[in-house]
Amino acid sequence: MHNLARSEAELGEVEQAKQHYQEVLNNCPPEDEQSKASTIHNLARIYAKQGNVTQAISLYQQSLDLYERIGYIQRKAASLAMLGQLLADERQDFSTALSYLEQSLEILQHLQSPDAQVVSEILARIQLLAKEEQTNS
Repeated sequence: MHNLARSEAELGEVEQAKQHYQEVLNNCPPEDEQSKASTIHNLARIYAKQGNVTQAISLYQQSLDLYERIGYIQRKAASLAMLGQLLADERQDFSTALSYLEQSLEILQHLQSPDAQVVSEILARIQLLAKEEQTNS
């Protein structure tokens, strides 16, 4: 069901994808926190793309908490990066955004992930926005 929902989301069938992700959550065994966290993360991505920032941030925070609890640090880094981007771009909460992005980058560099370069570029962009915000204040 999770793969079906992910495919539907990629094809633009977001309402169906949201329903199927919700079914996955409803039927997920309590001990399968990795599947639950991944489902919540992917659901957050849909809400972010739809412009429902509050819901997306809330869901990314839930996925982050689960990833931290189960020790899935690569996905934790992904949630941190997504939260950082949303907080900076949609809420202009640059200090929290920079903190999340720095944590994400540190994890990805430790893992020697190629995603570290992408997060580094996002971090540089957000640092520039934060600097411009300070200048204009």
